[in-house]
Amino acid sequence: MPVEKTDTLIVGGGQAGIAMSEHLGRAGVPHLVLEKNRTAEAWRTGRWDALVTNGPVWHDRFPNMNFEGEAPDAFVSKDRVADYLVDYAAMVQAPIREGVEVLEARRQPGTGRFLVKTSAGEIEADRIVAATGAFQHPVIPPIVPETAPVTQLHSFHYKNPDQLPDGAVMVVGAGASGAQIADELNRAGRKVFLSVGSHGRPPRRYRGRDFVWWLGVLGLWDMAAPAPGTEHVTISVSGAYGGQTMDFRRLAGEGVVLTGLTAGYEDGVLRFADDLQANVAKGDADYAELLDMADAYVARTGLDLPMDPQARQAFPDPDCLSQPLNAIDLKQENVGTIIWATGFRQDFDWLKVDAFDERGAPIHQRGLSTEPGVYFLGLPWQSRRGSSFLWGVWHDAKHVADQIEIQRAYMAYDGEAAIVSTAAE
Repeated sequence: MPVEKTDTLIVGGGQAGIAMSEHLGRAGVPHLVLEKNRTAEAWRTGRWDALVTNGPVWHDRFPNMNFEGEAPDAFVSKDRVADYLVDYAAMVQAPIREGVEVLEARRQPGTGRFLVKTSAGEIEADRIVAATGAFQHPVIPPIVPETAPVTQLHSFHYKNPDQLPDGAVMVVGAGASGAQIADELNRAGRKVFLSVGSHGRPPRRYRGRDFVWWLGVLGLWDMAAPAPGTEHVTISVSGAYGGQTMDFRRLAGEGVVLTGLTAGYEDGVLRFADDLQANVAKGDADYAELLDMADAYVARTGLDLPMDPQARQAFPDPDCLSQPLNAIDLKQENVGTIIWATGFRQDFDWLKVDAFDERGAPIHQRGLSTEPGVYFLGLPWQSRRGSSFLWGVWHDAKHVADQIEIQRAYMAYDGEAAIVSTAAE
């Protein structure tokens, strides 16, 4: 059976793969997109039931398609996002093959091409774009043994409050996912403990504008990638319930018990670092800094945006913040579940090339790998702060596609231009 051939193989049929396909299609570059599940599968099954987008749809979208039928400032459901991506893939005629898993990709000696083994056969490609995204394998730190008498699951596998056994819930991690899940469980009548680490905390809206607008006009979406190892800055933000500022004092006032970073476990007792006050203060400083920058911008530009004094009024310090817990006995507190909102790790084991550092992270410059013919897309901070968002990955894909076009042009050169006739001839 002959091996199928293509110029560029895109691995992953989520937002990154779809954006990549659009730009390659416009450039006339032959390509395929392989997706091991359904298109945009992670949006359907890798999120909890009530999740909505963290940004309004006027902003968090691809440039060439609106969310039809939605108010511009709406925060839409995860299924609506999945449907949007499927519709967008159809609009750009992305050649996606669903249910095809890439098992291995390796350069063939002497040819320069890659032989890609998949669950549906082999494919040869001149180039590979790894567009598998940032959320591949949920990470649960080895703190509480699996044998402990408590249900443990990652936020990736959390669906709704009814899914959990009876009792209180310990949520570890106060980024967007952890804070929103803690809020949802508290509203459902569960007793909730929330372990808060270092984080950023922007205002949902300020002076009549969503924080995504402020990041845009202040140039903060275009912040260059931070130093290695500092890419995963936890941001606590939410579009739930119409969009509210994620304020931990407010959550505590509504019943959530805040704790410091989860530090250890022994004999049924979960221990916390003495850092809750410092972590909350850091989030407060991040919040205040953005307000100050926004005020300065309005003063400079003369924009008619009304003052918003309520934004600087803080909720009172709850007891759990002024007198932080250093430990809780899970049995005494009737904690039946620990939800670990502790992030993900990437997995490029299938890509057998010398393009990764000692941690297994891609070595790249704006998606261009150190390995010729290999590209990455959908990485956090791939080129800037906005790289993880729909519009951000679209622009990153445009850059990668441009580089592929350039390399194709170089490869089309046959050397004849180097033969120059002398003047005497």
